[in-house]
Amino acid sequence: MNGRAVIINSLRWLAGALAVLAVFGTAAQTVPTVVDLPTRPGVTQRLLVLAPPAPVAAVILFAGGHGGLQIGPAGELSWGEGNFLIRSRRHFVDARLLTVIVDAPSDRQYRPFLAGFRQGTEHAADIAAVIAWVRRQAAIPVWLVGTSRGTQSVAAVATRLAPADGPDGLVLTASILRDRQAPAVPEMPLDRLAIPVLVVHHELDGCSYCAFSDLPALIDKLQGLPRRGVLSFRDGVSRGDPCEAWSYHGFNGIEGDVVAQIAAWLLAP
Repeated sequence: MNGRAVIINSLRWLAGALAVLAVFGTAAQTVPTVVDLPTRPGVTQRLLVLAPPAPVAAVILFAGGHGGLQIGPAGELSWGEGNFLIRSRRHFVDARLLTVIVDAPSDRQYRPFLAGFRQGTEHAADIAAVIAWVRRQAAIPVWLVGTSRGTQSVAAVATRLAPADGPDGLVLTASILRDRQAPAVPEMPLDRLAIPVLVVHHELDGCSYCAFSDLPALIDKLQGLPRRGVLSFRDGVSRGDPCEAWSYHGFNGIEGDVVAQIAAWLLAP
């Protein structure tokens, strides 16, 4: 990276940080802020940040699918607006959680985006930088929250990072329990974890990668954790592809309740 690029990236980071801090100090309506965070050499990670007044914890949200949100400079999304976590972002903010949405990094802004990348060292390095950035904004716990293929991101990142660099906890919603293309979440070295993990699943999830009947394989892998929890749901509305966001797989129709229970669990003493 040349000197001019370093200066530009530093100014972008500073502008984003100042904007986020400004939001922390006001009770006005939360305004989304776009931050371009330098991670690896020549690479930036774009974030969409929503900061409530006096947040009590932070959640970093990972969409499913290919994960290429292509967040624009004004916070608009080219893809993924309907994703469960993305469309529920205001619910997290209402629960007094600093809410950070991660895009694919700048060197993955093309297909297949995060496919084939979620479980690698570069993804872990990018997210370690994001976790560190969030901790510089406020001295609060930082949780990684993934849905569908996003659970493969958060589980892989947490198992790769040293405790000091990793998250304070994980939330796995609509977890990938079977996968022919990459290790499913139960196949990862979850015994390396020493942080709380919450598993959230719909009992009627019709996606073959995420069948509720396969959930015990994941729960069994979490036996040694200091704290673990399971939230299951049966309500809602299912429309269209059973592996997409408007089906039971995406907690369609019960988003507010799901997020409220997630927030209550992760904020419990």
